[in-house]
Amino acid sequence: MDDRIVEFIAALRAAGVRVSIAESEDSFRAVQQLGVIDKAAFRAALRTTLVKDIRDFPEFDRLFPLYFGGDAPLNALANMNPHDREMLEAALEEMSRQLADRLRRLLMGQGLTREELQRIAQAAAQARDLPPELRFWLMRQLQRELGLDQLQRALQELWRQLRAAGMTPETLARLRQVAAANQQAMQDELERAFGLTEEQRPVNRRYPRSDYDLLRRPFHTLTPAEIAQLRQQVRRLAARLRSRAALRQKRGKAGTLDPKTTLRTSLKTYGVPMELHWRKRHLKPKLALICDISTSMRPVADFLLRLMYELQDQVSRTRSFAFINDLQEISADFAHTRPETAIMGVLDRMPPGHYNTDLGSSLATFCREYLDAVDRRTTVIILGDARNNYNNPRLDCFELIRSRARRVIWLNPEPTWQWGSGDSDMPLYQPYCASVHQVSNLAELAEAVDEIL
Repeated sequence: MDDRIVEFIAALRAAGVRVSIAESEDSFRAVQQLGVIDKAAFRAALRTTLVKDIRDFPEFDRLFPLYFGGDAPLNALANMNPHDREMLEAALEEMSRQLADRLRRLLMGQGLTREELQRIAQAAAQARDLPPELRFWLMRQLQRELGLDQLQRALQELWRQLRAAGMTPETLARLRQVAAANQQAMQDELERAFGLTEEQRPVNRRYPRSDYDLLRRPFHTLTPAEIAQLRQQVRRLAARLRSRAALRQKRGKAGTLDPKTTLRTSLKTYGVPMELHWRKRHLKPKLALICDISTSMRPVADFLLRLMYELQDQVSRTRSFAFINDLQEISADFAHTRPETAIMGVLDRMPPGHYNTDLGSSLATFCREYLDAVDRRTTVIILGDARNNYNNPRLDCFELIRSRARRVIWLNPEPTWQWGSGDSDMPLYQPYCASVHQVSNLAELAEAVDEIL
């Protein structure tokens, strides 16, 4: 408890509340006298000793629940028999170390670490004067940075593995209940820290609530009606991304200093005066899109192509390719028709069938027939889950593409903990990529496109 009080005092200071060493000592003495059993008395003791300015009461009231709020967390491992515990640990070993540690802490009721609490307190302090919808957005950003957004998908995979390993339904149900309770407690802590009431949590003035929720829904959970609803948002998203890209280009028009030209021209005048020369910046990227349009990837490819072709004024050139078991260029489909019409034509021409995805063969086709689409100014964007049906991944072709391109970016809709599982070759391709983005929903896809531009 002493450590938690010290962390709480540090959070108060980070939020701008002045707390002296003497006041900190007073708080420990007060808690020693009153104890921690009576929560109201404990809170009053800290509030009285640590806050001397009435204007700081709101910060105290916001931070106190984050460090001392909620019911006692549940520990699912406390009474678990050795066999079930061994089964659980074996399932956790199949995941990345970071994700396994997060799940283990969640099931043991340990919640957030000291460092995470400090980050939350600092971010919440910076957001306290913002409107609710921006606070909500910042909270979601922080959840992604801390990896909390992956918890639900990771839990579903954990339950699947435990069922397959033979864990009894009763034990599994108990684990699920504890995980849900502790996860909700963690979410409540975050929302209290950011000052979000029940009514303010989903508020976003740019999108209606249902649309905002859909932006964060995984592609594979969307119904056809929801996909159609999200398509209405693509132009709005594209307009926002276009504004951001245009602003970046305006700021970067000056270019970079060209020392060779500057020195060469200054020799004529012995450097007096010296005229500076600047390299012309090529701000608009050239793009080569390589999209997996197999059954599971079609909604993602649909949205990526819509976004990119709505943003054609922000790129100097785009060539697009699609593949299932082999690769075709589809650039001509977009030359004279609207993106939505072109996409429907491509998907009709390349329907899913009995054949399996063959990324390796598609990369070989690209290198054999379309390598002229890539030069040192080209950003190659590959959209796919990297599931190759155990075919040859053709890393030689992928390395050749990387060597010619300015950079290679991979967009993968699968959660990171699935990369490398089964027939996924993502770990083989990843070292050759400048960056790899998880794009499981439209919001993540838009963020990745924003970074590319």
